[in-house]
Amino acid sequence: MPAIPSPSRSTAFPRGHDDEPSAPGLRRRQAEGARATAPPPGPRAVPRRSGVELVASLLGFTVITIDVSAVNIALPAIRDSLSGGMAGLQWVVDAHTLMFAALMLSAGALADRAGARRAYSWGVALFTVASLGCALAPGIGVLVGARVAQGAAAAVVMPASLALIRQAYEDARARARAIALWTVGGSVAMAAGPVLGGLLTDSAGWRAVFLLNLPVGAAILGLLLRVPRSPRRPAALDGGGQLTAVVALAGLTFAVIEGGHLGWTSGPVLTAAALALASGCAFRVVEARHRQPMVPLGMLTNRRVAVPLAVGFAVNAAFYGGIFLLGLYYQQLRGMTGITAGLMFVPMSVVVTATNLVSPRLAERIGRRPVIVAGQLVFTGAMGAMLPLAAHTPVWLVLVLLLPLSVGGALAVPALTALLMDAVPQERVGAASGLLNSFRQTGGALAVALFGSLLTGPGGSFSLPGMRIGLLAVAALLLVTAALSRLLLPRG
Repeated sequence: MPAIPSPSRSTAFPRGHDDEPSAPGLRRRQAEGARATAPPPGPRAVPRRSGVELVASLLGFTVITIDVSAVNIALPAIRDSLSGGMAGLQWVVDAHTLMFAALMLSAGALADRAGARRAYSWGVALFTVASLGCALAPGIGVLVGARVAQGAAAAVVMPASLALIRQAYEDARARARAIALWTVGGSVAMAAGPVLGGLLTDSAGWRAVFLLNLPVGAAILGLLLRVPRSPRRPAALDGGGQLTAVVALAGLTFAVIEGGHLGWTSGPVLTAAALALASGCAFRVVEARHRQPMVPLGMLTNRRVAVPLAVGFAVNAAFYGGIFLLGLYYQQLRGMTGITAGLMFVPMSVVVTATNLVSPRLAERIGRRPVIVAGQLVFTGAMGAMLPLAAHTPVWLVLVLLLPLSVGGALAVPALTALLMDAVPQERVGAASGLLNSFRQTGGALAVALFGSLLTGPGGSFSLPGMRIGLLAVAALLLVTAALSRLLLPRG
């Protein structure tokens, strides 16, 4: 709230007929002046309003996290219902991830220009409508289109939800506690998503996974009616850079997904690859010429920026590629129900949450570089540990073998994020954060594309040899980024 200026002497103490204030009038006017200058009762409502903003932000982050993890469990049911094949399932996942990755580059600027509350309302409304479109989709093409809209909406919701928290809590300690709750909410949602996805798919069908988002979206929009308007701030939007980024990522994803089904030398795949390359070059030209580019190219020449981006790409490729693989492995190869497959992810989520809490403290003790390198090496071990998985591997052994998958990313990501934030000037923190999230989501999208291309065996069966080739490819990528981290990053 802006400060109220102190009254001048002539307005605080009006003169009597003799130009001197009388005693009774003086006391009365002093009391009136005190009441006039006392702060209005608005501040007493701040804790309530802050709580409303926190709940609204937390619900938005939670629902988009649950949606992503729940859909992975619903994939086999979607395939049986809509007959989309493995390529269709890959697009159901990657259509969302692709738009989320690309639009994260400029979503923060949109939240600044429109105001956090307005941008958040737009994002939640679009996500809710898109979820209804997913639930009503008559075919795989409509479902993929609705998932594109969901991904675009999620890209707006993510930065706007944090901006709402920043608006609600001026005190740094209170804000830190609110962000911690926001982060824990995401971890809980990640654990609950597969279970909810399996429960809803088994009991009410895969469409119920998307219908779940409707009442949550309506509740968020209702809460936002009690949130004050957010200030708008000038922020440049880079339309040319955003368009070329979307086209480049879409072309690359299409080439990887369809290459495994149409053939790597087929016309559509080669055309998509050429389009991706041309759009990537155009993106670089556009960003170099823009006065306020969404990706300042100078940042990429800093090894303390470039290496964390590469590590984020590799880590998410391993984690989200592994999640996609396991959801199909549990249900297609082992014949588990949706709810049982969802429960198999709960121990992983618990370990991820616990490791996220330990990682920053460990980085303070031994340095960020050792933690980042160790996380990638653990992830490399996780890829190797999954190689022996087969149709009849004991369930207890499967859970043990998956422990490294839970630890690797949770160990590395907090440290590499902190290192990246320290490597850029304060005014570039938002751009660096958006770039890191974009690289991480792109790694996940391409890993899903790669694994999906390799997992389809004869007659559409689950291919164990294809799974192992994918695991070895991701392990090799992690070894490369671990070596880069060890050689190029500072220890502190």
